[in-house]
Order: sequence, then structure tokens, then C-alpha cells
Amino acid sequence: MNRSLSARRLITGLDGVVAVFLILFLLPVLALIVLAICLEDGSPIFYRQPRVAQHGRQFVLYKFRKFRVDASSNGSAVTLRNDERFTRVGRILERTKLDELPQLWNVVNGDMSIVGPRPESLAFADCFHGQYRELLQYRPGILGPAQTLFRNESAFYPEGQDPEDFYREVLFPAKAGIDLAYYPVRSLRSDCAWATRCCLAVLGMTGPWQRAGVANTIRIVTEFGRSLPNHRVG
Repeated sequence: MNRSLSARRLITGLDGVVAVFLILFLLPVLALIVLAICLEDGSPIFYRQPRVAQHGRQFVLYKFRKFRVDASSNGSAVTLRNDERFTRVGRILERTKLDELPQLWNVVNGDMSIVGPRPESLAFADCFHGQYRELLQYRPGILGPAQTLFRNESAFYPEGQDPEDFYREVLFPAKAGIDLAYYPVRSLRSDCAWATRCCLAVLGMTGPWQRAGVANTIRIVTEFGRSLPNHRVG
């Protein structure tokens, strides 16, 4: 059997076990978040959104709600640093990435992996063309190289540029390039390493490897941005 295929099957088998363990372990944190959202802005607690999954099929992704109940459902498909739709609790959830925890249920359901490319919203489904269609071979994940290096993705959006256009033309290709370099040669060991790095990045604990990676990411985004007409990054 192909070693790569064996590694994928092993990773898939472990995903559900790890997700159930994390849900049980984090129950007190999950309960506190639910209470905080209820006290500030009431229900709904969860945000549900269709996303593009493996082989192009769709699934419903779960997050803790971080926008106001009355926020327009027709707002931007990307989240900006000073997004006016945030609740006070939502800003904390965004900063700490705790809004992502309900995706452990997506892992239990088999829609996502612990480590994998981020699943895109339907607004950006058109980005999967040409070489980028290869990303759809992999089950999307909560953690991974692109998630680590784009930990503070909202900081990349420049003023005066439509954020959705910037994501489609600059950020998506940059993240896709990182993922396409990693997932064809991934292993259980490397997945564990990237999961650890991603968690450390969320906690603000970065080492030389992280700073070098972020510096390279900024360079990639800057080079993409300079190739766009009437656009400046930095």
C-alpha cells in the first residue's frame, strides 16, 4: 500500500478520537463561552455557514457567533480587524480563535480534519481553478501551515482595496501555495508538528521558525499585492 495513503488513513482514524477527547476536555471552556454569548447578545450561540469540502462537496461549518445578531447577513465574506459587526465577546473570540472550537464537531462528523486546508466559504468557491483544484483532494482542517502563518490574517488587508478582491487575488493564492507545498508530502509526525505550532501561534508563543515563516508570508503577500494595479501593501 502507498505510504502516503496509509498515512492519510491513519490520520483520518485518529481525527475523530482526538476531537471527542478535546470536546470532553474543553467542556468547561465551551460552557463559559456559551454563557458569555448568551449574557451579552442572546441566541443564537452558533454561527453556521456552508463551506466547500473535499472533492468540492458542501458541508455546514460551525463556529461560536462573534457578530451581533442584527449584523447584516449580506456583509463582507471576510472578517476585518476592526469589523463593526463584532460583539465584545466576539472580539475576544476572534483574537483568541476560540470561535473555532465548535469545528471539533465537524471533525467528529467526518467533514473536517484536525489538520488540513481551511475550508472556503461559497463566496470564494470560484478560487478553486487551475492548479488550486488540487486542494480539493484533501479534507479541510482546523489547523495547518496556512492557518499558522496567517494567524493574524486581518492585518494583511490594506486600506482602499476591496477586501474580497484582495482575498481572492492575493491571500487565497498565497495560502493555497503554502498548502499545496505541504499536503502532498504530509505525515502524521509533520501534522502533529504543525498542530503544535498553530496552537503556540494562537497563544502568542512564537520562536525563530515562526518569525521566519511569518516574514516569508508577508513577503509572499507583498509580492502578490505589488502585481495588482493601483495597489499597495504595507
